[in-house]
Amino acid sequence: MPSTSRALASAPPARVALAISLVVLVAGCRGHARREAGESIAGAATATATTEASSARASSSAPDAAAGVASSPSVAIGDASLDALVDGAPSLARPLHLDTQDALLALFSTRAFDAAEIERRGDPQLFLRKTFGADGPSRISQGNKALAHHAVGRAQCLAALAGVTLQSDEQKRRCGGAERMVPIFPGGDPSKAEACIDVFEFPNQPCELPFVWASPIQAQVLCEMQGKRLCAQEEWTLACRGDPEGKADWLYAYGNELDLAVCNTNKPRSPLAAPACDPRSAVSAFGTCGTDTEPAGAFPRCRSRFGVYDLHGNVAEEMTRRDPDGRTYSQLKGSAFFYAEVARRHDERPAADAARETYPDHCAYDPRWHVEPIDEAWHVNYHLGFRCCKSVR
Repeated sequence: MPSTSRALASAPPARVALAISLVVLVAGCRGHARREAGESIAGAATATATTEASSARASSSAPDAAAGVASSPSVAIGDASLDALVDGAPSLARPLHLDTQDALLALFSTRAFDAAEIERRGDPQLFLRKTFGADGPSRISQGNKALAHHAVGRAQCLAALAGVTLQSDEQKRRCGGAERMVPIFPGGDPSKAEACIDVFEFPNQPCELPFVWASPIQAQVLCEMQGKRLCAQEEWTLACRGDPEGKADWLYAYGNELDLAVCNTNKPRSPLAAPACDPRSAVSAFGTCGTDTEPAGAFPRCRSRFGVYDLHGNVAEEMTRRDPDGRTYSQLKGSAFFYAEVARRHDERPAADAARETYPDHCAYDPRWHVEPIDEAWHVNYHLGFRCCKSVR
């Protein structure tokens, strides 16, 4: 997002090595869309070591402008224990903001990797164990639990989603059986759908907090480990402004007038009693900036006509863009929970004497924030997440 300060660290050798291994894993994931109901992704999630690369990852602020690791037994994806954790009433007793590695990993599944593939390309479990945790900005999490403030609980969120059809049987069929994805298409013709998009920000679970502190290259790997991929900018934009009945595009996912009360966009960056958010580095941001997200789906009106939630607010999102040079780059779009501080209508010019930079968060806004070759894209932040897409043609 637009920055007034940043701390960019040079990549040490360990970081370069990790980047190479990630690219190899991505290559191994491409073309596989199968998910195994009985697959265990938490595995022996006991490692808490981080790489030198991860500890050096940089964070930067939006104009002027947050992640806790223990081990526990593995959770089999799709078994009764996961149903209780995510989809059933017993989940109400579980903390909303998760701060163990196993709890974070239990929120999503991956496709199956056979022994020969693991031997050729490396163990995906090792990648997951090194990538997730809540001990700092070097790992993907839900932000710094000690600083985060969440106004909506899981029970309240589930009540708001009661009776809502997140995915019809036909949508699931068109998306190849993938859960909580919807096809997106122009002109009101579902047969033209070339992609499906996650209904919620990753981990794509209703009434769970989105993940942050993920870089675009890590997000790409995680999506492809699920048989999906990181969304392209034009797909995200279509899901935001388009209409499944072929009606006129909207400026925003919820309509044509900016309304900062519809989505989680209207929170101050730091409560008055808290220390000021210091985004000059990843370490300072993790230590001072609260990730004040709300559970996915907690804002019922913050839903596009295709049925995709939180395209504005909660967390800004990473995706890919194809530039005229033919290369694929990272792209950041959307807005975060503090967008009200930097908001501007689409038809409003920035004030000449503005104390901070503002921007219009409409669906088609095309920013150039941290645009980097996707295989070199390591930018992370306390208010930055992602969602996955899937080709269906």
